[in-house]
Amino acid sequence: MLCSMFVETVAQRYVVVSITGNVMLENNGGKSRELRLREVLTPQSILNLSYKSQVELFNDQEGKKYVIKVPGKGALSALMKDRQNSVMQLSTQYIAYIKGRIKSSGEISSRRYSDPATVTREVAVKKDALKEQFNSFRKKAVTDFEKFRKEAVRKYAEFLRQSWEQMDAKPARPKLIDKEVPPIRFDETIKNRIQESKPINIDIVKIDVPLPKPQPKPVKPIEEQEEEVREYVDFALYGTPLHVRFTGKEHYQLPAEINNTIVADTYIKLGSADFNNTIHDCLELRTRHQFSDWAYFQMLEAFSKECFANENEATLLMAYIAQQSGYQIRLGLSDNRLCMLYASDHMIYGRCYYLIDGLDFYVYGKDVNNLRICQAAYPKEQALSLLITQPMIIDQKRTEKRTLQSERYKEMNIESDVNQNLIDFYNSYPSSQINNNFMTRWAMYANVPFESTVNASLLAELRQQIDGLSKKEAVERLLNWVQTAFEYKYDDEIWGGDRAFFPEETLYYPYCDCEDRSILLSRIIRDLLKLKVILVYYPGHLAMAVNFGDEEVAGDYILLDNERFVICDPTYIGAGIGETMPNMDNQKATVILL
Repeated sequence: MLCSMFVETVAQRYVVVSITGNVMLENNGGKSRELRLREVLTPQSILNLSYKSQVELFNDQEGKKYVIKVPGKGALSALMKDRQNSVMQLSTQYIAYIKGRIKSSGEISSRRYSDPATVTREVAVKKDALKEQFNSFRKKAVTDFEKFRKEAVRKYAEFLRQSWEQMDAKPARPKLIDKEVPPIRFDETIKNRIQESKPINIDIVKIDVPLPKPQPKPVKPIEEQEEEVREYVDFALYGTPLHVRFTGKEHYQLPAEINNTIVADTYIKLGSADFNNTIHDCLELRTRHQFSDWAYFQMLEAFSKECFANENEATLLMAYIAQQSGYQIRLGLSDNRLCMLYASDHMIYGRCYYLIDGLDFYVYGKDVNNLRICQAAYPKEQALSLLITQPMIIDQKRTEKRTLQSERYKEMNIESDVNQNLIDFYNSYPSSQINNNFMTRWAMYANVPFESTVNASLLAELRQQIDGLSKKEAVERLLNWVQTAFEYKYDDEIWGGDRAFFPEETLYYPYCDCEDRSILLSRIIRDLLKLKVILVYYPGHLAMAVNFGDEEVAGDYILLDNERFVICDPTYIGAGIGETMPNMDNQKATVILL
């Protein structure tokens, strides 16, 4: 720990960008010399500042500028901690500006005086000049940005004016129909037998979900515009009040009959700087509420419909903001209806799609089987992802509590409730797979983190129940709780077809099946015990296996990359760790990595 901290500290580099007065640098031998511009310092560097002297340092790793002005001698790290000195967080543009000045041949700022009055005047003049210089730079950066964006919008509008290609949609892909294996109750007469460790001999096929990419971002940062009066549009998403700036200047009207020329003309209006604050606010909400891509699209839809009652006008606004946010968007027309299409690396079930440049594009909203589509691309666009990497921050609407009790461990009598707003969001979520493999969807669901309220309630109660137990004892209790506290029913009976649950959904709905139980238990074990877990798919059945680390645990196991994962089946009712449900075909089993 100390070693890693030391390495991290040494790695910090501070470039000298301004010197006022007399500032000396002491070397390892104790000798001193004048500090020089562009010199690179470390936290261990020894500086000696005379009265009214000052040095400004730039750290591009942190994006900060440090001003050291307290007279005296000391290590740079100690001088930085002195509250009389200061630190300023720099903008991305200003960081680039300073880097450019450092690399240039001209001096940045160097004034060495001994007279305090002269030094004071020089510092004040230098600060004013630096402020003016930065403001001038910032104005130029904003102007350059606006020129770039207007040119990008103009070019895209020219494509919109051209004829759009008539295309037929590809038929929707159905979910794979997999006959489910019914749950089985463990034979209690053999539970006290001596259990042996037995490897499951299978040709392991590993299914992995690609690591999530950073969310799309604008091709250039969206700069806020100064405005005399702030006008907001208020709307809500899943019970959460939101508001975004939208002014009278941003209103437009489409005629009853539209065509590509009308769309192009309106698109030019959308490209004005008046819309900057609107886009900026939308992206800020995406960050603040930790919205996934799908939630962000739903937010844009709710906002656009609040701005415009006309469907085509709302669709165009949504498509423009989504495109400017960095998403891969196309526009289509059918029978005077304007449609927004989005690209996704996910194969979404039950939705027709259009194949454009080798990518699947889906219509946002109701399917349309035939469209005239503008296939023009926008710079640095990125496909929508259906991965959820962090819990959304939305308002709470708690459901009624339900009691979930373990059959074997009666003290594990847990009361659970969830956020109805989150359940409503999950109901809207498209079911999909990645890499043309339907098993990836289970990993996608299992990898979604619990909402913070579940951590504070359900997991807190479960943590009390397993406190002080070994890993094996803890998993045994959690396994039996999931096996016996939830009622099993087939998806066909409840939903009329296959449907996997996010972890919170299993806590909410009265019935669940094997995949839902394995997804829930895998999430709980990873969160509470920090153990590695894999899902194990047999034809018609989903179980899981746990790596207990250095703790010896007997039973059926899978050896994966020299690590032992012991079978834990939440649907083999009453079975303990290491018990494989009868009649499972190990030769056709597949490992799904989490």
